[in-house]
Amino acid sequence: MLRNIEFLQGSTVKASDGDVGTVTQLYFDDEAWAVRYLVVDTGNWLRDRQVLISPYAVLHADPGSTEVRVRLTQQQVRDSPNIDAHKPVSRQHEIDYLRYYGYPTYWGGPNVWGMGAYPAFDGLDATAALPLGAYPSIEPDPDEPPADTHLRSTEGMKGYHIETIDGSIGHVSGFVFDDESWVIRYLTVDTRNWWPGGKEVLLATGWIELIDWFGSTVSTTLTRDAIKQSPAYDDTIPVTRDYETALHEFYGRPGYWTKQRTALPGEIQA
Repeated sequence: MLRNIEFLQGSTVKASDGDVGTVTQLYFDDEAWAVRYLVVDTGNWLRDRQVLISPYAVLHADPGSTEVRVRLTQQQVRDSPNIDAHKPVSRQHEIDYLRYYGYPTYWGGPNVWGMGAYPAFDGLDATAALPLGAYPSIEPDPDEPPADTHLRSTEGMKGYHIETIDGSIGHVSGFVFDDESWVIRYLTVDTRNWWPGGKEVLLATGWIELIDWFGSTVSTTLTRDAIKQSPAYDDTIPVTRDYETALHEFYGRPGYWTKQRTALPGEIQA
């Protein structure tokens, strides 16, 4: 199901034995557009410390819910590696984090979540609170710089200007993601400050040509006029497949859901 990421902002994170904190932002991978972590402010519970929560730990939340339930205990969260949300998350920090929880790596595999398309985790019991040494070892990739993790903040990207092939048209106002794969499918774009009678529209992440992280711009090969005429987005209404189909047909672009998965060796695809 597609949801606006705003529903996660401010949500209370609940462990199996009590509250953990409040979601303040999300970190996503700017190559796969997958949400890799929730950033949670623990408030007075851990003296305003911020922690990371992986989608591997998240139980499916009902639409409109103000709670995010996780397969963790408060003790596990308390003992998890520290994070400074004002600095980039290094690959080494991710390795320490994944080793601590016993989660598989998402990089190096053929799919969005390594060997899988979804952050499904059926390994160690996430509530067992095993000691750190009991978790499998994960070694860093020697060919990858320690800080080059391609993780970006959703809050940090809000406000980025949208550049078409013939000029500016709006700014990033939010994100729409798939709550099963945790992949961001669309940026929400507010055009109201850029032309009279403007509206909020969706820009598929697959239609983005370039992101200038220093210049705070998102470039697309779409035109200003096409975006002006595109179907409006209403964040109070769920994004349905019918709406997505109409949006992609309007732009003459194939849907991401129509792409065939590459067959594995020896596998016959229907």
